[in-house]
Amino acid sequence: MTEVHSTVAAVTAEIVARSRGPRSDFKALIDVNRSLQPARKQLSCGNLAHGFAACGAEDKQRIKLMNAANIGIVTAYNDMLSAHQPYADYPEKIKGYLRELGSTAQVAGGVPAMCDGVTQGQAGMELSLFSRDNIAQAAAIALSHQMFDGVAFLGICDKIVPGLFIAAMRFAHLPSIFIPAGPMPSGIPNKEKARVRQLFAEGKVGREELLEVESASYHTAGTCTFYGTANSNQMVLEAMGVQLPGSSFVNPDTPLREALTQEACQLLNRATAQGSDPRPMADVIDERSFVNAIVALLASGGSTNLCIHLVAMARAAGILLNWNDFDALSKVVPLLARVYPNGQADINHFHAAGGTAYLFSQLLAAGLMHADAQTILGVPMAEFPREPQLENGKLRWGAGVATSLDNNVLRPVAEAFDSEGGLRLLQGNLGRSVIKVSAVSEEQRIVEAPALVLDSQHELAAKFDAGELNRDVVVVVRFQGPRANGMPELHKLTPLLGSLQDKGYRVALVTDGRMSGASGRVPAAIHLSPEAAAGGAIGKIRDGDMIRLDANAGVLDCLVDAAEWRAREVFSSGIDDGQGVGRELFANFRNTISSAEEGASVLFPSERR
Repeated sequence: MTEVHSTVAAVTAEIVARSRGPRSDFKALIDVNRSLQPARKQLSCGNLAHGFAACGAEDKQRIKLMNAANIGIVTAYNDMLSAHQPYADYPEKIKGYLRELGSTAQVAGGVPAMCDGVTQGQAGMELSLFSRDNIAQAAAIALSHQMFDGVAFLGICDKIVPGLFIAAMRFAHLPSIFIPAGPMPSGIPNKEKARVRQLFAEGKVGREELLEVESASYHTAGTCTFYGTANSNQMVLEAMGVQLPGSSFVNPDTPLREALTQEACQLLNRATAQGSDPRPMADVIDERSFVNAIVALLASGGSTNLCIHLVAMARAAGILLNWNDFDALSKVVPLLARVYPNGQADINHFHAAGGTAYLFSQLLAAGLMHADAQTILGVPMAEFPREPQLENGKLRWGAGVATSLDNNVLRPVAEAFDSEGGLRLLQGNLGRSVIKVSAVSEEQRIVEAPALVLDSQHELAAKFDAGELNRDVVVVVRFQGPRANGMPELHKLTPLLGSLQDKGYRVALVTDGRMSGASGRVPAAIHLSPEAAAGGAIGKIRDGDMIRLDANAGVLDCLVDAAEWRAREVFSSGIDDGQGVGRELFANFRNTISSAEEGASVLFPSERR
């Protein structure tokens, strides 16, 4: 087994040290819950009768006896969200697979599944980040019936997986497995989609042409094929060992996809207290799991949204992550994948080139992942990377390719696209933020230009159309953080800023909001903390102030005389009223939510002193 890289070891040790108190509390909670297994024995006869009243006679008898597992299914199915549409018949399939093993399953509950693609640029996007904690709470309510010996989680997209994972950790006395549905087959090339989007932003094509291209890209059931947050979630789950190896990017409604779902059910059944190899989540997930997740995210150029979500997911396990961890690891983890928006290939091409088995094997061989981290398979991460295959209709596991099948998409450590990972920490008199540099060219990584201050992404288009932006500029969009309006993704900015960049101007973005997990080539200092609504320094910036963003040095500063800077008032009138499309129901979320670096969550107390 390769010795772990010194920086990886040091970061892990720091996380362990800072997490000692919360981690101890978490373990104590799990020990209490573990002592009550199986939980159904704690229920009264009336409770239990309600729990299986709608089951068939055979299932009722099995649930009564307590010696066979009853699996709870928590599903994020809806048929508007293309990634989750294939889940429609998964519950019945799962029940059938478990009956073959002498066990049972019930749908414990459903959780909301929001499509950020539908709400981009709309008021509903302000509920997107909040939905993660709402999903965690809904999943916890579903599992609170204490009827279940294990959990099958059905979820893929942006906030759904992090929310489900948070719930899984609060029920970590049970085994859990995440079952994906896979990406849609490839549509039009991502480069063509981006080209038409930019032409539309410039007024050179109409809505009909844009809709035709968008429809050819997002064209059927399955996950969107770009490497945004949804597919980054899948990468992270595999890297943590809680989703079957090589299963994330197998297309829906294929024989291999069906075989993997059946295998997941068999594995989960074995991992229950009634099974042959009990393996609760508490015995799988620890600090090494999260370090492996960050490393895989960095090496693949994954979504910036995971800089927020992983912090909240870890907190649910009593583990304290911060952006220093991401930054330190990024300096030693090479970029091994080029998947759109960090390249032209999509996630299907990544999978065909070698996928997660090849990526993880390379990282393990370089000592960049913890080889001894545990997995749901019952083997350490060193033995986890493998490739699923069908032989005569039966699932078999292969070792995966030894050499990348496309060096334009996936490379070995020795021939990495970049010596560093895709995310960096920026610090200065404006606070702390992150930047995704994996798709930003070297010559664009340092920008010093006058600020244009906006309180909404919608203000930019009018200035663009009026020709006011034909210059070097740092666009500052404030009051977009968790407290202000739920931290929506500022997706509408990307085509406009990209157009200015193409004209030869030095362009950057600074915001306390989020960009889409698929955002790319424009340097963007995002998630800036403290946010404007919390009195952050971004609220001091005025039009014309010189802003310096240096992604190479990790610097983000407003170049104003220090005395003047200290004396400036923080502008405070840009906070959204939060009314309409149900946003008013989440006012308490805005009032109590933590900062982006603390995971932007309402579920956990702040650990800052």
